[in-house]
Amino acid sequence: MQSSGSTDGWRKAARHFALPLALVAACMAALPTAAAPLRLMVFGDSLTHGYGLPAGETFPEQLEAALRADGLDVMVINAGNSGDTTAGGRGRLDWALADAPDAVILELGANDGLRGLDPAATYDNLDAILAKLAEDDLPVLLAGMLAPPNLGREYTDAFNAVYPRLAKEHEVPLYPFFLDGVAMEPALNQADGIHPNAEGVAAIVQRIKPHVIRLLEATSLAQRPEDGADRPDPGN
Repeated sequence: MQSSGSTDGWRKAARHFALPLALVAACMAALPTAAAPLRLMVFGDSLTHGYGLPAGETFPEQLEAALRADGLDVMVINAGNSGDTTAGGRGRLDWALADAPDAVILELGANDGLRGLDPAATYDNLDAILAKLAEDDLPVLLAGMLAPPNLGREYTDAFNAVYPRLAKEHEVPLYPFFLDGVAMEPALNQADGIHPNAEGVAAIVQRIKPHVIRLLEATSLAQRPEDGADRPDPGN
């Protein structure tokens, strides 16, 4: 059983520390909370999802590492679904937006071209996706795609015109060809000749990164620490 002397000692100690602990608690509450990382969603197909790639080597993961190395506090969300057409992406857009991104890279259309789907349908689907993103006030970088050359001049011209037209109509920046510098390069692709390997993804990231940074900085979503400006709250 505890003696009355011990009890008195505990009471005195409690009174002694009560005020300092209250001050510490008040000071901690007054400290500014760290801003959450910017949430950049890549919404696409297998080129986003990372078909055939090991963990850590997908496009979203390599892009996040590159942006962080460049001083930007960014979390890149992998919203890719292998095999998706633009119609498939349109159908799951609301579900993907539940991840609450602050900005979006839209990478869809490769499977439309490979399957020879009607470019008018590709346009309609991407148009609806861009309209929804605009409705949600989400800045977008549109990643373009080119049709396979074996589908004929008429199809190729119609398909390739979709992305510049959409970028102009929705007033969003366009990265003209997501696979620029990688398509048809055996050393940068997997055995299927379609999906980039880890080195191919690194090449894509190197080429597209300046466009991504311009998207983020032009919309005041992110600032480099060396700019000397406070990073805005991504929730605003």
